[in-house]
Amino acid sequence: MTVQRIDVIRPAELSPTDLELWGELRASTAPEANPFMSPEFCQAVGRVRPGARVAVVRQDGEPAGFFPFERGRWGRGRAIGLGVSDSQGAVLRPGVSVDPHELLRASSLSVWEFNHLENGQDLFLPFATGRFASPVIDIDTADGYAGYETLLRAGSRTFLKATRAQERRLARQAGPLRFVFDERDPAVLRTLMAWKSAQYRRTGLRDRFAQDWINNLVRMLAGTRAASCSGLLSVLYAGERPVAAHFGLRSRTVLSCWFPAYDRDFATFSPGRVLYLRMIEAAAAAGIGMLDLGRGDAAYKDSLKTRELTVHEGAVLRAGAGAALHWLSHEPPRAVRGFVRERPQLKATALRTLAMVGRMRDRTPRP
Repeated sequence: MTVQRIDVIRPAELSPTDLELWGELRASTAPEANPFMSPEFCQAVGRVRPGARVAVVRQDGEPAGFFPFERGRWGRGRAIGLGVSDSQGAVLRPGVSVDPHELLRASSLSVWEFNHLENGQDLFLPFATGRFASPVIDIDTADGYAGYETLLRAGSRTFLKATRAQERRLARQAGPLRFVFDERDPAVLRTLMAWKSAQYRRTGLRDRFAQDWINNLVRMLAGTRAASCSGLLSVLYAGERPVAAHFGLRSRTVLSCWFPAYDRDFATFSPGRVLYLRMIEAAAAAGIGMLDLGRGDAAYKDSLKTRELTVHEGAVLRAGAGAALHWLSHEPPRAVRGFVRERPQLKATALRTLAMVGRMRDRTPRP
């Protein structure tokens, strides 16, 4: 008879055996080896988020699965790195059966919230309240980037032609273009973060880089070099000046796109699009089979994608104060968002309102 036990530890307390098994399970069971589901990402979050924990599922004393999460007040839990993580869930050995409510009870949680639950997470899918497209770019064909460009030319010919023309214009106006797939200069990373912060404010979105833990996490991951999770800063230079950059995480086979931005002085040249084409080509040459563009609407994603994954949002609840607080703070707004998503006119109005808020924010003097 199998005896099951659940131990809750801090990410830093994962043993070498735990880390090795976690990596093996992801490599053998995950449809896509997204780096946000790696033990290295979990440990990095653990260094900047004091509530980070891992529930280790053991069978007959041996580790059989891992459930990373963050625990807050009143037992309110959330996916590890929620707010910046693009892939969430548990890592379990095939055939291991766990009651999700028992998992929460052992983790001292009354609720566990997720917003990028990867498809195939059967343990939590019954608790999903929304599903979203996450566009991806497949470049693992025999022809690599050349095969992808053939598809792009057939499906988004105008996008490709316009981007190549802008690339030539940028080189003529600003100097010879140079692309670095894996830039290690921390000053360029700081430049990218400043661009992205300004973009958030300009578009009326919450500035992620105004939060210290996200700043520290990104800087930490920039120096991470592991097979299942490495920070990757890619930069397009015109002359010696960076004009567009992207920071993401990569595994052996997947590049998860995270923070792209560009210098607004060169906006008329579409440097972000030029950067993406260079990045896709370099990723294919490096043996990466897929770029995950992440959940969210954007015209460039529609032009570049080859297909879409599905991610889910929702929450597992147990009776308790934390679950009640979660429902009050999340379910009514979620219902409103769903109502707006299903009505394109309302969605367009909401986007215009966000842009207006961003412009007002930029005009407001800072203390």
